[in-house]
Amino acid sequence: MLDDYQQLVDEISAALGAPATLENRDFGLIAFGAQDSGRYSDEADEADGADEPALDPVRTRSILRRRSTAAVRAWFEGFGIARAQAPLRIPPDPGAGVFMGRICLPVRHRGVVHGYVWLLDDGHLSDLELGGPAGPPDPRLARAMETAARIGALLASEARADEELGRMLRDLLTGEPGGRDTARTALRAALRGAADGPLALVAVTPWAPGDGADAADAVDYRSARLPSPPGVAAVCVLAGAGPAVPAGPMTSLAALVRLRASTALDPARTAAEHLLRSPEAAAPATASGSGSGAGTGRGGGFAGVSEPRRGLDDLPAAWPEALAAARAARADPRLGPVAEWSAIGPYRLLAALPARTGPDPAVRALLAPSHAELARTAEAFLDCAGQASRTAQALGIHRQTLYYRLSRVEQLTGLDLDAGEDRLLLHMALKSARL
Repeated sequence: MLDDYQQLVDEISAALGAPATLENRDFGLIAFGAQDSGRYSDEADEADGADEPALDPVRTRSILRRRSTAAVRAWFEGFGIARAQAPLRIPPDPGAGVFMGRICLPVRHRGVVHGYVWLLDDGHLSDLELGGPAGPPDPRLARAMETAARIGALLASEARADEELGRMLRDLLTGEPGGRDTARTALRAALRGAADGPLALVAVTPWAPGDGADAADAVDYRSARLPSPPGVAAVCVLAGAGPAVPAGPMTSLAALVRLRASTALDPARTAAEHLLRSPEAAAPATASGSGSGAGTGRGGGFAGVSEPRRGLDDLPAAWPEALAAARAARADPRLGPVAEWSAIGPYRLLAALPARTGPDPAVRALLAPSHAELARTAEAFLDCAGQASRTAQALGIHRQTLYYRLSRVEQLTGLDLDAGEDRLLLHMALKSARL
């Protein structure tokens, strides 16, 4: 399939005499044509008085990283490319790192944009007629748009196949028992040998459509056009963030990742990091529900990785693990932004508990915003197994200051920090408040 895309991109480059790049709707690189750097030689620069670099830096970075940055994506989408039905000319803007203009060919199929072909314009395309009220487009550009339509048909076909795999995965993870059996059988047939594992699930939460999506395309954008990093067998969007979270608008992305070995989760972590770079994972910051400052309050998405599984049968049990790890990564900055189920400690138990309407009465006063420093001190003390010297060093305070703060914690909570059960209650309450 990649060879097909490359051939079509080369056709467009040859027809218009300009280097072309093909990106999907999420600005992930699919194929690109060679850029003739000789056109931008030192002699030409001296003759023209130009100071542009030999290669457009935005294009170079997109090729090297296989994806444009969120800032670059937002800048280009500001020109209306997601709604465009015809080619658009985009001027250079050195302030945005775009040293050369672009001609954007929207890649559409049946009215839905699936990607973009970008043509670098160093000036020799300035006379190219894009078409419009003033007249028809240049015949070369019309042929290029016909080729872009063929690319759109290929991307649409891939999107339908990916959407079907995602539907199977969603039914396997959250469907009724009978539906799960059907989905498992269908997914095993679609994945063939990869269905036997080893596999892991990645959860990314929260997940929401990007601002660049057309309102009319919102549903399709959330299902068919989900990112699929290398090693990911299927992706889907699921409502809610786990059984211990009250129902609400939050959604999560589930990704089924192929592993090289059952003891190595590196491919899953790599896929999670890739997914977190998607604009859909860049949600606004959410304050900690505890109000104590215990949560990170950090913006953006977080990801969790389940324990490895051999085959598809145990994936429904792996999904709560991935979600719990994602929630733990969101709660504790020491774990995030990608956390593995095996490394989240007490959050493995706390994430599985039913959602509470509020903190335990014994610690409610301590979790008030005005006592955030006391809550942080108490949690650090308990994390350090009650060792005063380690705690004081970790917090950068004098030991006498620590003792004073701990006495205030006992006064506020009515708990005895010399009693094991009271320590356990306080420790779990503070960790639970992060979630």
